[in-house]
Amino acid sequence: MHVAPTTELKALLRLAGPLVASQLAHMLMVLTDTLMMARISPQALAGGGLGAASYSFVSIFCLGVIAAVGTLVAIRQGSGDKAGATRLAQAGLWLAWGLALGAALALWNLKPVLLMFGQQPENVEAAGQFLTLLPLALPGYLSFMALRGFTSALGRSTPVMVISLVGTVLNYLFNHALIEGMFGLPKLGLMGIGLVTAVVSFGMAIALALYIRWHRAYDAYPIRQGLSRPSWPALRELWRLGLPIGGTYMVEVGLFAFAALCMGVLGSTELAAHQIALQIVGTAFMVPTGISYGVTMRVGLYYGAGNLLAARSAGRVGIGFGALIMFAFAALFWLLPDALVGLFLDHDDPAYAPIIQLAVNLLMVAAWFELFDGMQTIAMGSIRGLKDARTTFLIGLACYWLIGAPCAWVFAFNLGGGAVGVWWGLALGLACAAVCLTLAFEWRMKRMIRRGV
Repeated sequence: MHVAPTTELKALLRLAGPLVASQLAHMLMVLTDTLMMARISPQALAGGGLGAASYSFVSIFCLGVIAAVGTLVAIRQGSGDKAGATRLAQAGLWLAWGLALGAALALWNLKPVLLMFGQQPENVEAAGQFLTLLPLALPGYLSFMALRGFTSALGRSTPVMVISLVGTVLNYLFNHALIEGMFGLPKLGLMGIGLVTAVVSFGMAIALALYIRWHRAYDAYPIRQGLSRPSWPALRELWRLGLPIGGTYMVEVGLFAFAALCMGVLGSTELAAHQIALQIVGTAFMVPTGISYGVTMRVGLYYGAGNLLAARSAGRVGIGFGALIMFAFAALFWLLPDALVGLFLDHDDPAYAPIIQLAVNLLMVAAWFELFDGMQTIAMGSIRGLKDARTTFLIGLACYWLIGAPCAWVFAFNLGGGAVGVWWGLALGLACAAVCLTLAFEWRMKRMIRRGV
């Protein structure tokens, strides 16, 4: 059965709107952390940025694996299998806890790796301070993401938005109190930023769990019953789909982590400017990320119900709408880069002048690749809704690491482009991914419709 594009867009916006708000709220937490780093000192900003990039590289794999929860629950929901959806949600929580433990152990032993990659010792030391308590946020945050995938797949994403927004406000207030030493609290610096993130993440997970427990809309999905005995088939199914999703997330964020390492080799000014520009770009990227999650749920719902024409329409509507939104962000970066950087750093402070100028130049480059960045992540979401993550992983691996990373290195060091050259390399990798993933979705849908599978 065909679904009109306008009807599908309305349904997508109802689902994706709260998810976009949730993504923006999460990014605001990261932005708050960056602002607090800048308030401590330029050195704290550089070292904290290195720590944040390292945390993202490790934790993003876990988030990718957990993303399989929403995809598979949506497919089960489309086929009317409520018991199967419940088992997958339970297995998702167990998977989240196991991944959190492994990621925390990796982050606590990261200093030698950063030094091996040529990072300056003072930046590595600051990154270590930032990562002392931050890994404690992972159990709560991954649990929240598993429950978010479950409730969003049921078409109920508004509570995710509300809890995320409250968490963002609390994150700012607690961070401010610890940075300034308010109410008799100690000034914990970078370590305090990690502590606040951990406390707020646990609070968000508990709040969403209580909502699901008490709201009658979830009565048909008794997650608490049998939670102590996870379904091994459900765990294996989540892992089979989640592993390549996590791998895709890792190679993408790994590209930006590689860029951060290049900046670290170039110097602290380049690393700090990269961190500021990346936070601005990352904030805009939360919009297509939220849309991508919504598209995955919509495509998965139709796929589970066997309505392939509607699944294709959902993917096309999402990709087209996302491209339009990102074109608007590209114009914003091109026209107002100084004002955007000024949200983070004081233009009147001479200590930040070189960082500000370089960050503005990086945003001018970002204006060229924002369109492709949005398209590629929504195309990924469309393909994953078809229970296919292997394709997205292979395309991402090729475009990011065979094109993006080598070009970034050549442009920066061999051709003397410096920090701006690194970002032009990123632009080429993302453009390649956008084209290839969009074509892959169309090809896969055409083949499935022709076969009636």
